[in-house]
Amino acid sequence: MREAPTSSEQPADFAASFVRMAEDAAGNLVRARAEIGKAIFGQERVIEEALVTVLSGGHALLVGVPGLAKTKLVETMGRVLGLDARRVQFTPDLMPSDILGTEILEEPTPGKRAFRFVKGPVFAELLMADEINRASPRTQSALLQAMQEGFVTIAGQRHDLPKPFHVLATQNPIEQEGTYPLPEAQLDRFLLEIDVDYPDRDAERRMLIETTGSESSEIQAVFSAEGILAAQRLVRRLPVGDSIVESILDLVRSARPLPGTPLAEKLVWGPGPRASQALMLAIRARALIDGRLSPSLDDVVALAEPVLKHRMALSFAARAEGETISKIIRSLTDRFA
Repeated sequence: MREAPTSSEQPADFAASFVRMAEDAAGNLVRARAEIGKAIFGQERVIEEALVTVLSGGHALLVGVPGLAKTKLVETMGRVLGLDARRVQFTPDLMPSDILGTEILEEPTPGKRAFRFVKGPVFAELLMADEINRASPRTQSALLQAMQEGFVTIAGQRHDLPKPFHVLATQNPIEQEGTYPLPEAQLDRFLLEIDVDYPDRDAERRMLIETTGSESSEIQAVFSAEGILAAQRLVRRLPVGDSIVESILDLVRSARPLPGTPLAEKLVWGPGPRASQALMLAIRARALIDGRLSPSLDDVVALAEPVLKHRMALSFAARAEGETISKIIRSLTDRFA
């Protein structure tokens, strides 16, 4: 993938080069979706939102019951996007050093000892944190620094993570015994919450036939790490109209439980400015995936729930009345219909 054009180019040349880059990236993204679809059946929306997460340079929380190919999705994305993908199974006894790495004392020559840092699985380009809510808050906080800062600190020394670096974490919405709920500060670090639902009948039939035979589809790499970084820079260059910017502001600000607002009694807390930033990046990425050079209002509506859902919490009274976050977000986006 070609490098993004610089502002020093002539306006006409810049526009032509930008369009060519966008078309190249969109074509590669169509191929990437098709390759991922060879292994993940009936989850087109999930695949799209996972790609949106990576193109936006963020992290995602995959929420769904076991057996819905969440692990397979991350493994397949790593192969298709040309990223070094690793998986960590989170358990209550997992320590921060099990993820970040540790220093070991060596004696390379007789009488001379030195510490050597051994990198943990977090030093990957695509990290799957499986059942992240099963780890203790201490371990979660260690991952939080990596997600937010792009580096880890061991024994006072900074160690930069690879670029790109993305965390796709999974969470079981049913099994909550022995888990540690993710704190609001860490939830806010996830660009999207992606709900993984059951596949429809046709997709499950295809799954039965294609995954229980002796042959499997060959998954081809479409991108490389450098190509993903170039696509991320391209996403940030896509223009966004003033009306779309105002729509994002209207939507996010209306989702806050401010005094005197309709949601004051229904929500305990709502989305902050990071939600607006996430939505701005996500709609640009979705537009590029769809082969468009600028996002539309449909992108805002489509990504409102995955961007806002984990950044809002219902009050006890609202839960007692059967209210849900999804219903509230749909009522907020209805004004844009």
